[in-house]
Amino acid sequence: MMSASRGRFAALVAATALTALCTFGAGTAANAAPAAAPATTPTATSVEGELNSYVVNANKANPGQVRKVENAVVAAGGVVVQTWPEIGVIVAHSTSATFRQDVVKAGKNSIESVGATRTTPVTEGTPAGVQAPWGPGASSWKGQVKPSNGDIDAPTTPATTTDPREKDQWDMTMIGADKAHAVTDGSRNLLVGVLDSGIDPDHPDLQANISIADSVNCGDAGRPDSSATGWYPTTSDHGTHVAGTIAAARNGVGITGVAPNVRLASVKVVNDGGFIYPEYAVCGFMWAAERGMDITNNSYYVDPWMFLCDDDADQAASYEAVRRAVAWSQSRGVLNVAALGNAGLDVSQVNTDDSSPNDTDPIARTVDPKTCHKAPADVDGVVTVTSVTSTKALSYFSNRGLGEADVAAPGSSILSTIVNNNGWGTKSGTSMASPHVTGVLALMKSVHPDWSNAKLTQKLFDDATATPCSAPQANYGPACVGDTEYNSYYGHGIVNALAAVQ
Repeated sequence: MMSASRGRFAALVAATALTALCTFGAGTAANAAPAAAPATTPTATSVEGELNSYVVNANKANPGQVRKVENAVVAAGGVVVQTWPEIGVIVAHSTSATFRQDVVKAGKNSIESVGATRTTPVTEGTPAGVQAPWGPGASSWKGQVKPSNGDIDAPTTPATTTDPREKDQWDMTMIGADKAHAVTDGSRNLLVGVLDSGIDPDHPDLQANISIADSVNCGDAGRPDSSATGWYPTTSDHGTHVAGTIAAARNGVGITGVAPNVRLASVKVVNDGGFIYPEYAVCGFMWAAERGMDITNNSYYVDPWMFLCDDDADQAASYEAVRRAVAWSQSRGVLNVAALGNAGLDVSQVNTDDSSPNDTDPIARTVDPKTCHKAPADVDGVVTVTSVTSTKALSYFSNRGLGEADVAAPGSSILSTIVNNNGWGTKSGTSMASPHVTGVLALMKSVHPDWSNAKLTQKLFDDATATPCSAPQANYGPACVGDTEYNSYYGHGIVNALAAVQ
């Protein structure tokens, strides 16, 4: 696992190194609201002349336009690594220092934007088997795979007994999940995508619920790798912990998840260095759409920038690619949940960032919350989550903000599944809060399978336990703003699993 100064998977609490969303405690941004929205400071964002990865966004998502962009990539000295024709996004590699300018010139008005996705050379190299001019999936117009139609690898019938460590799951009691289980443990027809670092394939609390056919590794330069072990965790058990909160099975061992009978897909979007680059996230959302997933959990922000700003060409192109992928997944019925982050910021008012880029040396820069975005949390339709403690106070590390926080959920010292010895351990972060919300939505959709995502989301907000502003402690960060019904700490309130299934 990488150090706390690199990547967003930094240790937060407990005796052993634990992982959670965002770099914590290093290089956090200032919280004071500016008198006037400042301009974002453009930054250099690539290693010119070395192998780098780019997203090239076509003006239109149609076969002819996409083909022009693919040809332009090759003409500019690049290699098409992956094309997502449904959204007009092409992932390219190039060692040319002038690739951006050259591809736009060769594209002849077919390109909306192009940008480097990282500030360090591509560590995985250009994947083997990619042939110029067109990579896998390019202009196939059929997607990578067909939906699995609900194939289940190891169906189980939930037991009516409690699991031995449920007594330690204060978080489930807080949100009423224990009472909700008297109504439903979730439907086997429901498939939840865990876009994360992989899920332990033989953990006794998870194995029965993992859909192998729907699992994938997107960390190979943003191409979907569905090989037998590609989606396994390697350097982080973050995804395994997240998965346990969502759907650890009720099976007489360990813990019980919020929705212990739903199926899980391991969608690995984290590379071995701990980074989630834009092309990885795009692949994850597109895979979720093509596999017919119902809900995805996203306990991360897209690297290497905490905020992707409109007036930086690279960052703007990266955000647009992720935005298109999220929107496509939503158009295919996927409901996406995201953690809001662990920098202790009011992200509606932040004006500086000195923690990015996190794959090379961070630089101090000015940001404007109106034109700088968190991916995927800022994309329309994504449910965003803050973290609370066992006393219902906002976790000190949790990001917050009016118009940014949708709901809150337990995220401090959460007991869940870990890889080490196929065991259980505690972690803290909004990464741990988000899967509670994902699980609640899974229970809700299990009892209301025909409801639209908009209706499910509205019920989630309406049923949340309205929570008034809590007083900030020393070094707590920005104070709470708003009223009991909606505020910057809790959004619409703390999620309520029991109400969700009634």
